[in-house]
Amino acid sequence: MATNRPNSEHQATVKKSAQLIKPEKPIAPIRQRLMLTWLFWIGYRLVGLPILISFFNPKSPDIIGGIAWQALWLVPAFVLTPWMIRGRSPYALLIGSMFTLIYLGASGVVLFTRAYGSSWAELAVYLLDFVLLLTINVWLFILLKRLPSMNNVVKAPR
Repeated sequence: MATNRPNSEHQATVKKSAQLIKPEKPIAPIRQRLMLTWLFWIGYRLVGLPILISFFNPKSPDIIGGIAWQALWLVPAFVLTPWMIRGRSPYALLIGSMFTLIYLGASGVVLFTRAYGSSWAELAVYLLDFVLLLTINVWLFILLKRLPSMNNVVKAPR
């Protein structure tokens, strides 16, 4: 019996160490997906959305005015773009996540309000904007979970 006890203790420590060591999930693919989705959304929102709405809306709103309006609406997104492209700073990405949640809410409200008076093609344009923002938020949450913890920073003593 004495020989079995150290073996069982050894197995217990091996199980504990196996539970503590988790394989790290890759950050680069999520960072790349976030960057591509972000850049596609910025381009779509800035140029694609006004052109498509002007094409599908029977009133034919001005394309240049729509691009100017979207550029004004996207000023916070332009400020966040360098952080989203790099995808390294958890603090910046957390702030970016808050702003994209605001954009997502506004996009959802626009989609909901247009559901009653717009054509199906116009709804598809707004739905694509909503889905892109939802995808950006999903990539942000996954990336924030995979980045190193913000709490366990070891600072040098003063």
